[in-house]
Amino acid sequence: MDAYKKVKNVLLLILVANLAVTIMKLIVGSYIQSTSVLADGFHSFSDSASNIVGIIGISIAQRPKDKRHPYGHTKFEVLSSLFIGIMMVFIALKIVTEAILKIKDPESLNMTNVSFVILIITLIINIVVSKYEYSVGKKMNSYILISDSLHTRSDVYVSIGVLVTLICIKLGFPPVIDKVVSFVVGIFILHGAYEIFKSTIKILVDGAVIEENKIKEIVKEFNEIKEIKNIRSRGSQNDIHVDIDILVEPDMTVEKSHELSHKIENTMREKINRNIQVTTHIEPFYK
Repeated sequence: MDAYKKVKNVLLLILVANLAVTIMKLIVGSYIQSTSVLADGFHSFSDSASNIVGIIGISIAQRPKDKRHPYGHTKFEVLSSLFIGIMMVFIALKIVTEAILKIKDPESLNMTNVSFVILIITLIINIVVSKYEYSVGKKMNSYILISDSLHTRSDVYVSIGVLVTLICIKLGFPPVIDKVVSFVVGIFILHGAYEIFKSTIKILVDGAVIEENKIKEIVKEFNEIKEIKNIRSRGSQNDIHVDIDILVEPDMTVEKSHELSHKIENTMREKINRNIQVTTHIEPFYK
């Protein structure tokens, strides 16, 4: 529960930073009439929205197990990330559509030095936010923080592209390049959505989380186990479930079998991930 509280506090902090970046970009984009800067601003807004969705998801995920959810509510964190991906797709399609419609009639830009400095400041904020969120996410095995940091990182690449475009226009390139970059911004956002879909769907359809051989190597350390069958794993890095069938001597007592199951689980937690829950099915071994 304490870990979820820390994740929520990080998301709240990142939300404030993303909202500040969004407001600055939208103001600058409107003032200089740049669709690429506005597109970047909407992308930053999607970062803020993803923080809000993440906070809601974490609030539900931290609820304890109950009769309707005997495995807990942890997958709500994953569902939150999936929703973020869907939201990013809609934003990307809107940006791409507008870029295509306006590419034949580009508007001239009113770029100022102050506007340029503001955009650089927002870029620096995004870089710091992304690195901090990713670092905390890795440390805490938080799926939502890692996913959200990757979303923000895509915003960094987009912002760099927008700044390069504005420099090109300042140097005399035609205004149409602004529309082209808006299109590229949309593609970047779509790619970010794809990365989120790829990881979240794997969890929701119970894709394997740990390599079978890695589990086998650990279980083979116990001399009492004569054979291992049906190794299965599912979940996310902060909630892993492993199921294995182990064969032992037929005369092993229930008490010894119970102790062995706990030893296997504790060893996996030490060597693989502390969030592992292991279910062992014990069968008699006959030569």
